[in-house]
Amino acid sequence: MRNNLIRFHIRSTDRLRRRWTSLGDRGQATTEYALVLLGAAVIALLVVAWATAGGGAGKIGRLFDTVIDEVVSRV
Repeated sequence: MRNNLIRFHIRSTDRLRRRWTSLGDRGQATTEYALVLLGAAVIALLVVAWATAGGGAGKIGRLFDTVIDEVVSRV
């Protein structure tokens, strides 16, 4: 009886998996991955542009100086 239940479970889950993974959905994960990478690249470019232009360079320098001073004072 137990073996029959296990077989039934395996068959039913396999059928569900095949039903929910149609051909159109297979490329969806790749598309989502590409969009996440594109978003991360845009954010990185914005941060680099802010840090090299405007007041970003000075703020980053002050941040590093503050962190270094704090670490040195605790040692």
